Amino acid sequence: MSTTTAAPSRQTTTPRRVGPVALGLRQGRLEIRQFLRSRESVVFTMAFPVIMILIFASIFEGEIGGGVGYTQYFITGMIATGLMTVGFQSLAIQIPIERDRGVLKRLRGTPMPKWVYFAGKVVMVAVIGVAEIALLLLVAVLLFDLQLPDTAGKWFTFGWVSLLGITACTLCGIAFSSLARSGRGASATATPVALVLQFISGVFFVFTQLPSWMQQIAAIFPLKWMCQGLRSVFLPASFGAQEPGGSYELGMVAIMLAAWCVIGLVLCLFTFRWTTRRDG
Repeated sequence: MSTTTAAPSRQTTTPRRVGPVALGLRQGRLEIRQFLRSRESVVFTMAFPVIMILIFASIFEGEIGGGVGYTQYFITGMIATGLMTVGFQSLAIQIPIERDRGVLKRLRGTPMPKWVYFAGKVVMVAVIGVAEIALLLLVAVLLFDLQLPDTAGKWFTFGWVSLLGITACTLCGIAFSSLARSGRGASATATPVALVLQFISGVFFVFTQLPSWMQQIAAIFPLKWMCQGLRSVFLPASFGAQEPGGSYELGMVAIMLAAWCVIGLVLCLFTFRWTTRRDG
C-alpha cells in the first residue's frame, strides 16, 4: 500500500505597494539627508541669511523712521531671501549638478514615477525653509529684540505669504535649472540673478529709497512682493503709507505671487530637461 504526501504549498507574497504620499515623503527624506551632507549647501543656504542679519543689524542700529528699527525692517528681507535661497537658488544649482552626473538620466530609466523626484525636492525645500525661518526669528529675537507678530491675522498673513513665496521660488528654481550648461556653471548662472534681485527688492535697503527704475523692475519679480507682504507682518500698519502704493497692498501681493506660481509651473512643464545637451 503506497502512501502519497502532498507537496508543501508555496505561498507567494506580493510586495506591498507604497502609496504616493509615502513615496514622496521617502524621497523627501533622501533629499534632506543629501542636503545636510553637503557642507557647502548648508552653509550657503542656512548660514548666509543669519550672517547677514548679524552684520547689518550690528552696523545699523538706529531707526528708519516711524519708530521702526532697522532690524525690524531688515528681518523681512532676510526671511524672503532665505525662502528664495532654499527654493530658487539651491534648486537652480542642485538640479544641474545631478543632471550633469547622470542622476536624472538614471532616475528616468527606473520604474519610479517622475513626479516622485519633484515631490522629494518640494519636501526638502519645505522642511529647510521652515527651519530657516525659525533660525532667523530666533537669532533676531534673542540678539536684536525683534518684535514678533502680535495678532493671529498677522501670523496668518505670514503663513500665506511664505507659502506662496516659497512655492513660486521652488517652481522658478526648477525651471531656471535648465539654463545652466553644466553643473559646474550652475552657481555662476543662478547666484548673480539672486543677488541682483536682493539689491533691487528692498532686502538690504529701504525699498522706497531705491531709484524708481529699480522699483519698477523689482515689481516684476516675486521677491519684492514677498518682502512687501512680510513688512505688513513685522512693521506697524501706519508704515504701510510709506510703501510705493500707499499701503501694503496684500491683495496685489497675493495676485503677483500666485501668478508667479503659475508662470513657474508652465516654465517647468515646457523647459525641464532630464539629460544634458550633449546627451540629447
